[in-house]
Amino acid sequence: MRRLLLASVLISSFASLGKSQDAARSANIVVQKPSDLVNDQLPNWLRVGGEVRLRFEEFAPRSYRSGEDSYLLYRTRFDLSIRPFKWLVFFGQAQDARPFFQNVPEPGPPYKNAWDLHQAYVRFGKNDDGPIALTVGRQEINLGDERLVGSSNWTNNARTFDAARLRLKGGGFRLDAFSASVVDQRMGAFDHHTQGNNLHGLTLGLDKILPGSTIEPYLLWHVAPARLAPVLESGARAKLNEKTAGFRSKGKLPSGFDYSVEMAKQFGRSGDERIDAWAGHWVFGKVFPSVRAKPRLFAEYNFASGDRNPADGVRGTFDQIYPTAHGKYGYSDQVGWRNIHDAHLAVEFQPIKRLNVSTGFHEYWLANRFDGLYSSSSALVARSPTGSAGRYVGSDLDAIGTYSIRESIKLGVGFGHLFPGRFLNETLGGRAFTYPYVMLDWIL
Repeated sequence: MRRLLLASVLISSFASLGKSQDAARSANIVVQKPSDLVNDQLPNWLRVGGEVRLRFEEFAPRSYRSGEDSYLLYRTRFDLSIRPFKWLVFFGQAQDARPFFQNVPEPGPPYKNAWDLHQAYVRFGKNDDGPIALTVGRQEINLGDERLVGSSNWTNNARTFDAARLRLKGGGFRLDAFSASVVDQRMGAFDHHTQGNNLHGLTLGLDKILPGSTIEPYLLWHVAPARLAPVLESGARAKLNEKTAGFRSKGKLPSGFDYSVEMAKQFGRSGDERIDAWAGHWVFGKVFPSVRAKPRLFAEYNFASGDRNPADGVRGTFDQIYPTAHGKYGYSDQVGWRNIHDAHLAVEFQPIKRLNVSTGFHEYWLANRFDGLYSSSSALVARSPTGSAGRYVGSDLDAIGTYSIRESIKLGVGFGHLFPGRFLNETLGGRAFTYPYVMLDWIL
């Protein structure tokens, strides 16, 4: 009750701030972010910025066990950008991420990572509108819808890479090449990547082949030392050498229709074990502009292969690598892009100005009953080794709303509930999984 009261106080405080900003607008007073006020006093080549985010969330029951856990997540970031020339940028970002009221003796990643260097890079060229840009240093890498590589910004600590990234652009053609190593978040020590744990990527962007559409073929190569690679079917560990080839395409169609598709094939080896897996994502939607709330109705299907035989020397479970997976397969986050069939029907609409709402329903089945259910973080949730628990995982109901109190302050509320099916009933006792949250995000 105390924690719920705290969340209510936070919401009320920021709602009051939003009303005061509306009053200022009506009085023709210019509303500025704190960083705008500071930057007005600085030379044009020096800019500062930041962000404060608060999120109260609750799990009931947590990890399908009895009881509950609720806590407040806090994250703040401070940015410094130095641009001595139009083609040269030095950027640094410090981050402090902490949880409060969590029922653990000493929280750590992904909830806590006290003051550390989140990003620090130098960029040559213009990354967005220039013909060429090279970025070297600690940085975020977000590819496409981030189903395979993303910063996972929903998590309190988020993800960065120590990387070199080259972007070429011109004439409806884009080329993005990078060599990176994910940054390991370390309690009480400076964050650093692990030597030998590398991800290399090449993405081609084609913007003029289909009118109103983008096509992006890509190739990813992930190598990792044995201690960081998945355990082999034999129980041993070996160096990972995994390739992922695929493509993404999305665009708008006549009469308000739109589509999105991504398909990926994985191959390679980990020791004597061969990798053979694939995954797909398909969405077809339609916007109804004549309706007041301008709803968009869409149907989605996600598939990722599982392992058919735990003793055949072939790994068939798709690897989602370093995804931003929150909400993509249900807001309960108990399903990831691994060994899954996910059918999703949803609607997005804007009932009033500055308020966006979405609600949807997922149905889940395991791709292979001898493999397990994996969460959005790729962790194994449950497994039925004999396959006797069947394939039907259950269903998920989501409802999410985001209100822009002002341009730089957003209030979000959401709810996800997973209704267990036969598989969860037999492997985890049939308990449901509930995830409500309240979030405030302020761009400083």
